[in-house]
Amino acid sequence: MRIVVVTSGKGGVGKTTTSAAFASGLALRGFKTAVIDFDVGLRNLDLIMGCERRVVYDFVNVVQGEAKLTQALIKDKHVDTLHILPASQTKDKDALTEEGVEKVIKELEAMGFDYVVCDSPAGIERGALMALLFADEAIVVTNPEVSSVRDSDRILGILQSKSRRAIEGRDPVKEHLLVTRYSAKRVEEGEMLSYKDIQELLRVPLLGVIPESDAVLHASNQGVPAIHLKGTDVAEAYADVVSRFLGEDKPLRFVSYEKPSLIKRIFGGT
Repeated sequence: MRIVVVTSGKGGVGKTTTSAAFASGLALRGFKTAVIDFDVGLRNLDLIMGCERRVVYDFVNVVQGEAKLTQALIKDKHVDTLHILPASQTKDKDALTEEGVEKVIKELEAMGFDYVVCDSPAGIERGALMALLFADEAIVVTNPEVSSVRDSDRILGILQSKSRRAIEGRDPVKEHLLVTRYSAKRVEEGEMLSYKDIQELLRVPLLGVIPESDAVLHASNQGVPAIHLKGTDVAEAYADVVSRFLGEDKPLRFVSYEKPSLIKRIFGGT
């Protein structure tokens, strides 16, 4: 079983959107996948997965022994091989203990899960540290702006020093960079960092680039992970990310901007 943490230093960069789409993508490829919301007190993953009304027990209930893991896991509506473990909205962030989280992870492994995707809260407080502690791999999500990239750099430092793998002197957490909310047009116009700039600053292998799109907001509002939005650039970009993560070679898409021709500019169109 592989544990993948989706993390970033900054809020609002698309971690939960990514966790939902990535976990769904792995499940669509036939892997038995669990996605866990570590954002205790600010539960969002269940909304994006469209299962908020089915939450009876949560992650903290399981950690504190108030419910069995099988009672708290929610089967996804779209893919049979995907299960969601929601966060608690009422408990404090300190409700997550290292022993409790480890127990849940060991149970998931015993249940035959192939992947556990940990949706980390932003920053470096307890929930975030708990999410990255047991990681085998990390997807560091960043927007193409300086403050987001700088905060991601900080998270990389924490991954390299505070994960179990670092503490025990094992192979380091495998890092992947994911750039979200990317506008090739704005990069071309010098308003946004390019994905190459970001990669040069962070020195982490690029897993993918997700284009800026209104479709993401519509998906969140409908409780549908973005990877299910057939025919959209965002869904295709997330499918490419899953393929690359699984070792397949996929060319980068949605990263170049073609200026409209003079005729197009005169007669309309952008």
